[in-house]
Amino acid sequence: MDRLQTIEVFVAVAETRSFAAAARHMGLSAPSVTRGVTTLEARLGVRLFTRTTRQVRLTDVGEAYLEEARHVLSQLQAADAMASGAAVRPSGLLRITCANEFGRIYVTPLLTEFLDTHPEVSVDVLMVDRIVNLVEEGIDIGVRIGPLPSSGLTAVRVGTVRRVICGTPGYFRANGHPGHPSDLKDHTLVAAAPVGPANEWRFGESGQTVVRVRPRLTVSSVAAAIAAARSGWGLTRVLSYQIGPDLERGSLQTVLENHEPNPLPIHLVHVEGRRAQAKVRSFIDFARDRLRAVPVLN
Repeated sequence: MDRLQTIEVFVAVAETRSFAAAARHMGLSAPSVTRGVTTLEARLGVRLFTRTTRQVRLTDVGEAYLEEARHVLSQLQAADAMASGAAVRPSGLLRITCANEFGRIYVTPLLTEFLDTHPEVSVDVLMVDRIVNLVEEGIDIGVRIGPLPSSGLTAVRVGTVRRVICGTPGYFRANGHPGHPSDLKDHTLVAAAPVGPANEWRFGESGQTVVRVRPRLTVSSVAAAIAAARSGWGLTRVLSYQIGPDLERGSLQTVLENHEPNPLPIHLVHVEGRRAQAKVRSFIDFARDRLRAVPVLN
């Protein structure tokens, strides 16, 4: 077994947490997989796995080595793709991650159009309200909302979103419009916990003004908070993209616009930089132009 194959075997064992499953995945015998890992550990002079009769776990060194090994294999895959023509013709599985509501409202419609245009591409989308490590989870493209930390990722800015207070026209006719964040104490409030602390809403350009609020209803689902506001029951605080269709229809309106924090940037990020495969470059070009044209994202 050559050096590259031992790395591939190591990654397979790490991802399946099983020597037998890794062997099935790679079409090798279980003893061959065991020898491959043993050879790799001997060459490195470290233990990559802790083995028991019931489970296989990465050591701390193994965890660090896994991230680097995945990166190496990704670079080799990109080189192979470039040589074989996949670098110029979009093909293969494209893995994307984004926030739940952003994915439902904006990414899914883009993907169906993109797939119709590129029949050799398939897409797997991970919609979760957390930051996903692209390298560790094997993701090609991530949609990131908010300031980007320093990293080796390539980023393309596609828009911005605002943190807004919203309600129905009927609610405002019955209860009036708050003119200042302090007026929120006189209104029925619904807090969406994933958006931020339920009892502290920040205002002002840098979010320096903290207003203590007392929500009548606190939910862990942004969609549920929006539904409550959409029914006319109260006001809620969400990201503007999450109510984009409602704002376009006029079923929800925003207030306290002059007191909003600075907008949050939206980026498409990926790992491969200029050597990105055609499927990655094509989707970024495709999504960039369409997202930049969405009024609520600009």
